[in-house]
Amino acid sequence: MRKLNWVIVATVLGLSLSGCGQGGTPSNPGDGEERPTYEVRDDVDLAGSPTWKGAQEQNSITIGVYHDQPGIGNLTAGAERPEGFDVEIATLVAGQLGFAPEDIEWVETVTANRETFLQQGNVDLIVAGYTINDERKKIIDFAGPYYTTGQDLMVSSDSDISGPDDLDGKTVCATVGGVPGQRMEEDHPEAELVTYDTVSKCVTDLQSGSVDAVTTDDAILRGYAAQSADELKVVGKPFSEDQYGIGLPKGDDELRGAVNDAVESAVENGSWTEAFEHTLGDSEGVKLPSVDRY
Repeated sequence: MRKLNWVIVATVLGLSLSGCGQGGTPSNPGDGEERPTYEVRDDVDLAGSPTWKGAQEQNSITIGVYHDQPGIGNLTAGAERPEGFDVEIATLVAGQLGFAPEDIEWVETVTANRETFLQQGNVDLIVAGYTINDERKKIIDFAGPYYTTGQDLMVSSDSDISGPDDLDGKTVCATVGGVPGQRMEEDHPEAELVTYDTVSKCVTDLQSGSVDAVTTDDAILRGYAAQSADELKVVGKPFSEDQYGIGLPKGDDELRGAVNDAVESAVENGSWTEAFEHTLGDSEGVKLPSVDRY
């Protein structure tokens, strides 16, 4: 077994997770702390997985993550690679597949291109706030879930919006092709929906006053709100329960089984909790994931 110990300078986030089983207020998660060490196996043989075999031949595994979502997947100026909870989950899973951190090629993904990237072979795995649903399962596969979250709203600090019922005639921003935007169209058609390829563009519009609210998963919103505490706030009343899964090519059952094993192992041996606390803070009261081997 190989183990690597290296330091990550994480974004200082004052996240406070609530709803959907989430709880706890981080105290400078990851600030000056040594990054968790994850096992890197040297005895892996997934001969029945074309994805794994291709990665092994190239001596690297390609993983898609967000680059603009603090606390989840974020690439700061001057950093060599992204950081966040999704990045940690991807790293520990890669280790269980036999790939050390330096063997990972990080690729930026956005909400709208995740299925396409998997179908075209641009990436081997995607760990990017990827909500599991039946429509997506028709064209790609999921391992996990590895996290439970909920959709919420972020508004300006002086806004009187207290939930989705206050959105009549308001302009709400979401990412193209994402579940939050689809839910707004279906359940709250009285709101005017604006979509972009990244959440960061929605946040810019909110700060400029071009939109009244931004909607996506609560953990992501809290990361942005923590960076602009004087300007922005999260309503704090999640109105859904969604599960994040690890996306992989359709039909690669052997790889899916191995990734599911990795997630279960991380929960059992405490690596999942280490990853969470390093990036999102106190894990007390947080709902541990339960893998669905559909």
